[in-house]
Amino acid sequence: MRGLLYALLLLAAARTAGAETAYVTDMLRLGIASSPGGSAPPFDTLSSGDALEVLERSGSYAHVRLSDGRDGWVKAAFIVTEKPARLRIAEAEAAVSSMREEMGQSNAAREKAEQELARYKADESSGVKAAEQLAEARRQNELYQSRLDRYRHSLPLPWVAGAMLIALVAGFVGGWWWLDALIRRRYGGFRIY
Repeated sequence: MRGLLYALLLLAAARTAGAETAYVTDMLRLGIASSPGGSAPPFDTLSSGDALEVLERSGSYAHVRLSDGRDGWVKAAFIVTEKPARLRIAEAEAAVSSMREEMGQSNAAREKAEQELARYKADESSGVKAAEQLAEARRQNELYQSRLDRYRHSLPLPWVAGAMLIALVAGFVGGWWWLDALIRRRYGGFRIY
């Protein structure tokens, strides 16, 4: 008896382990007929989420008009005033996608604004540095201008000494050449020293 009980429990556990989870679909196919009561065959099939205009209700049937202008009868139990979950999910996904796109654009705009702010800060700091450099250049210019005014009518000593040295060397060389020319002329082209 115990063996049979164990076998049944084992069999029940095996059936539970092999079971798969399934869900009821919200995809509904609804036939639309030319008259109520199911006596006429459906002339078209409607899918879950198709929009209808309810013209009248009669018992368990509703007279409806389709978006293309045709009208017919459907079972009233299968039409609701609230959008089906499939359409609401599609709208929500579209809204999420749109928000993600807007968020991406906002992030790109924010990054661009941050880059511009960093550039403006860098420009501002370089502008401060440029102003400091300009002030320093003006101070140096004033110093050079005052030196120029002080030494306007004088010559620098190294230049004067260099010019005197050049003149002295040129004078010695010129004198030597002139003396040599006189001696040669006097003695018929011979040098006599």
